[in-house]
Amino acid sequence: MLLITACAERPGGCAQCGTVVVAATGEPASLVPPLVGETVGRDISDQVFERLAYLSPDASPIDPAAYRPGLAQRWERVDSLTWRFHLRPGARWHDGRPITAEDVVFSFDAFSDSTLDALARPSLAGLVRAAAEDSATVRIAFSHTSPEQFYDATYHVRIIPRHVWESIPRNRWAADTALAHLVGSGPYRIRDWNRGQFLTLIADSVRAAGERPAIRRVVWRFAPDPDAALNLTLGHEVDLMEAVGAPNRVQRVLADTHFRIETYPAAVYGFLAFRLADAAGRPHSILGDRGVRRALTEAVDRPTLARAVFGEGTKVPPGPMSQLLWIWDDSTSLLHFDPSRARQVLARRPITLDILAPSTSPTRRQLALAIQEAWRKIGVNATVTTVEFPVFQERLAAGRFDSYIGAYLDEPSPRGLTDQWSRAGWGVLNYGRYSNPDFDSLLMRAQQETEVPAARRLWREAMDTLNADAPAIFLYALANRAAVQQRLKNVKLDPYSWLSGLGEWRIDPDRALGRDSLR
Repeated sequence: MLLITACAERPGGCAQCGTVVVAATGEPASLVPPLVGETVGRDISDQVFERLAYLSPDASPIDPAAYRPGLAQRWERVDSLTWRFHLRPGARWHDGRPITAEDVVFSFDAFSDSTLDALARPSLAGLVRAAAEDSATVRIAFSHTSPEQFYDATYHVRIIPRHVWESIPRNRWAADTALAHLVGSGPYRIRDWNRGQFLTLIADSVRAAGERPAIRRVVWRFAPDPDAALNLTLGHEVDLMEAVGAPNRVQRVLADTHFRIETYPAAVYGFLAFRLADAAGRPHSILGDRGVRRALTEAVDRPTLARAVFGEGTKVPPGPMSQLLWIWDDSTSLLHFDPSRARQVLARRPITLDILAPSTSPTRRQLALAIQEAWRKIGVNATVTTVEFPVFQERLAAGRFDSYIGAYLDEPSPRGLTDQWSRAGWGVLNYGRYSNPDFDSLLMRAQQETEVPAARRLWREAMDTLNADAPAIFLYALANRAAVQQRLKNVKLDPYSWLSGLGEWRIDPDRALGRDSLR
């Protein structure tokens, strides 16, 4: 059994150094890429399996120049509906078998299969098709023109080996726990998985020596909750924790000289959404009034609230977006904190509203209580209702709320805003039933624009329109604060997959721990 307990520093280094232990909240059900749904599963899987190409952080997915090679060494556009990808020469699976174009075709088919029902299936099934031109060349065709074709061809699908999975019925993939089947082509391979406790990756030996990561072993310690993960960190049993959490927890880590805090943007934004209408489109008796919504927004000191709840680095977003979304624009028009004006607008108008929040989230309850108090100061009688998460979801779907505290997780593309805030999102994720034809038109035009500067202008105009209507109070765009052991060097955290740069990290040999030795 692998020894991964706390160890004292070993001055002078060691002959072979390189183990990183990660504290993870929760454990993935599967590491087969089409079946991965949890963040922890993605973090592990992305070390084992490769995409065709990788989007640079902070870049626009509509810009093909923003991508770097992955399993594909190069690519070119064939026509308005087709891209051609050339695989990396000599690419091999961890079992030594060569990677072929047929593996890529098989992978796209698996991610589109309704039996597996991958998270990316809606972006692929019936829309994207892969075909092998020869053993090392893949043609990917699309059903319609789109500025995000290259993104859809590369972001969603991790390539899996056809020779391993083809003979296994897809309705049995989820139950397949054989580590021998988790064969990838990434920098690491799986060595062991002690379920409920830890999983170990080791650097792939098939790669040439110069291509192997300096960190030769990575261990995930699975904790049942964030408090347990923090205890592992402060007990010096791990080297990394992705998101420490609230400011008081960050202070506990900073008080430990073995760790530093690395702040990086998160893919999450949070909000209080208003219900503007019912399922039939009938306006809410109070919140159907745009002036009321604007006043309620101006009553909340969002910058102060974001800092108090989440700490430094978290920002008030210029609309429904995380800090990672490329359409972020600080010149976007916002409603600023102005309680005097809000009080004047709502004067002599008795208003009673409820704020719905899930009882499973102390943070959302804290936000709800803070907004309740802000509204009280302008004469609004607000109550806070907390319910279990399944009930919370049921009430959102049924429209049984006045307002609710919500959060969404971004991917690099902003197209998720259609489901979240447009008329097309009624019955999907637009629970407040906001609708503005001007906003919807701008949204559509922005998503069809192929040039980044022009697309940015359209997105900003769309956000200006949305913010003026105030269908929600956009409260925060989160920044994660990771705990990082001081001996780790060259650490760069990728916001969309925080450990994707692990292959470039180093360990200071003069601060090596006993667990760093691979002997």
